[in-house]
Amino acid sequence: MATATPTPKVNHIGLPILEYRGGKSTLCAGCGHNAISERIIDAMYEMGVEPERVMKMSGIGCSSKSPAYFMSRAHSFNSVHGRMPSVSTGALLANHQMMLLGVSGDGDTASIGVGQFVHLMRRNLPMIYIIEDNGVYGLTKGQFSATADIGSKLKTGVINDLPAIDTCALAIQLGATFVGRSFSGDKKQLLSMLKAAIAHKGTVMLDVISPCVTFNDHEGSTKSYKFMQENDEPINEIGFVASFEDIHIDYDSGQVYDVEMHDGSSLRLRKLHEDYDPTDKANAVRTLMQSHQDHEVLTGVFYIDTKQPTFVDLLNVVDEPLGTLPESVTRPPKSALDALMHNLQ
Repeated sequence: MATATPTPKVNHIGLPILEYRGGKSTLCAGCGHNAISERIIDAMYEMGVEPERVMKMSGIGCSSKSPAYFMSRAHSFNSVHGRMPSVSTGALLANHQMMLLGVSGDGDTASIGVGQFVHLMRRNLPMIYIIEDNGVYGLTKGQFSATADIGSKLKTGVINDLPAIDTCALAIQLGATFVGRSFSGDKKQLLSMLKAAIAHKGTVMLDVISPCVTFNDHEGSTKSYKFMQENDEPINEIGFVASFEDIHIDYDSGQVYDVEMHDGSSLRLRKLHEDYDPTDKANAVRTLMQSHQDHEVLTGVFYIDTKQPTFVDLLNVVDEPLGTLPESVTRPPKSALDALMHNLQ
């Protein structure tokens, strides 16, 4: 007698988690980037995002291989080193009905791509920007990147004597409206942050410490598994309730920030770090700067603002995707150009 094949579990839009997976990873075994890919798969599945509605963007580096390992049914583009922000901006303006997810590295973002990163953050483009941050250039034998902490040591014994660029502090100062840091080894925290990121309308910048097991997981590294496990200092406990769920997260009264997201979901932040207010921009930057002096690695949601208009809102873009409009609509007639030239005389 034949045994009935069990029906796979599906999410609220009827898709099994298999539909959110990608190709087999070619990264080193134990690489933190693979754990991030798994959390992206879980978050997209649990939030019921249609894979075909997602644009996956990346630059160059180990991190930029990650989009191949999740959501094979989504659209994907691997850009030039450090140029993912401009390519992403153009793609979203061509079709702002898509969800934009960018995966970058600390070198791709904070070194060759820092100029483009700066301008992306100040525009509040509706985008999830993930930095897979290991503090080294994994593809070129482990040299320090611009996010390597001062005093950190390479496997070769070289000590970093340059201060790190804190991408979270930079993103908050420049205008990103959802900024946080997590650790690839913290499944619960990272998953909650990614689900909230999907629900947010604006620029989400997540710096995820992702140890490089080949070049930066040794004694003396500040981006290793051991260092993060011993020095991770969460500023808040993160809970997330999607708009389609009927689940309550109970926290002690008076200790919770309950932020309503754009899609009706709820991000609940229980304070763990003094009297931390994730809506206070100046305090967020000040807290991050203090953490460097205290040699702490803060994780959690540092800053969130659900009120600011996005770049698409500011441009007054029409509802239809610009990339689908005919030339007769997008190209000004000769009379309009003649009038413009006349006004410039």
